[in-house]
Parts: sequence; C-alpha cells; structure tokens
Amino acid sequence: MFVPKGETYIRIENVVASATLHQKVDLNAVVKGYPGVEYRPEQFPGLVFRLKRPKTATLIFNSGKMVCTGAKSEKEAHRAVKKVVKELKKGGIIIIGKPELKIVNIVASAGLGGLIDLEKAVYSLEKTMYEPEQFPGLIYRMAEPKVVILLFASGKLVCTGAKREQDVYDAVHKLHGVLEEKELIFYE
Repeated sequence: MFVPKGETYIRIENVVASATLHQKVDLNAVVKGYPGVEYRPEQFPGLVFRLKRPKTATLIFNSGKMVCTGAKSEKEAHRAVKKVVKELKKGGIIIIGKPELKIVNIVASAGLGGLIDLEKAVYSLEKTMYEPEQFPGLIYRMAEPKVVILLFASGKLVCTGAKREQDVYDAVHKLHGVLEEKELIFYE
C-alpha cells in the first residue's frame, strides 16, 4: 500500500477474544449438529467453528471456554461469538446464560509514510531490542498504552498486545510524534 509522504495509515488485522459460557459443552453433540466443524480430540482438545460472516474461527472447549480469532474489530469479535452461540443453540446445544467476552489481543499494521533510522532509534527510545542480523525490525515495548511495536526502516510497523482498538491508534500516533520530535523519521 502506497502512503503519501508524512501520512499514516492504521489497519486492524486481527482481534482475539476469549469468552466463557460458564458451563460445559458436549463437543461431540456439536459435531453431530454441525458436521462442517473441525474436531480431532486426539490432536487438539478444542473444536474449530468457522463463520463466513464475520470471517472468524472460534475454538470451543468442553469447559465452555471459547477463543475467537480473525475479527477485524472489537464489535466484529462480539458479533462472531454471539453468532456462534446462536448457532449452537439452533443445533440443539443448551446454553443457559450469555457468553462473557474479553478482548485479549489486537494486532494492527500501520505505515508512517517516512523512513526510520532504526540504529538511532535504539538509543533514543526506551525498552527496545534491535538485532538486524536476526530480525530486520526494532522491537519497542511501549509502557502506555501497553503494546509491543515492531518497527521497520521502511516506516511500516506492526502493533500487538492492545486490548482496545483505541490503544492501537493512541500508540501509533504517540510513536509517530516521538519519532518526529527526536528526528528519527525522514520523508523523501
């Protein structure tokens, strides 16, 4: 994706949510009601329930715990879990309460529209790790919001560990400001 000089873009790539139903779920009964699900208990204890809309995969464990991945927003993750529960009910699985859901990780990609001097950034930013022989990106652990950012010389980055979408936007804008202030980003 081309980013005009000095312009940023931020794109949420994946929202991971964990949910609990506070009850046991008979995974074999789910398989009977939905032959399209993936369940190989000898390889993995969870069942994979895929949705086309929103395009997500939800792991369901017999403990009633669930992990939903692939959503592109917090709202979409909530919608996916609700839809899976609705589908389970439709398939004859008795579910008493509502799922209790928590966002556990948001992964986003971004571009800052400039080139970054990673060699200098190591010394200017705190909590960084940069070993270009092993990995081309600088690993930056931001304290507030608490996220980890993989920063590349191209000005592209990956932000992970956020619990809210707003944290992603805050972190990227804060980092961009620091890079400009410390003259670590250059626009061609």
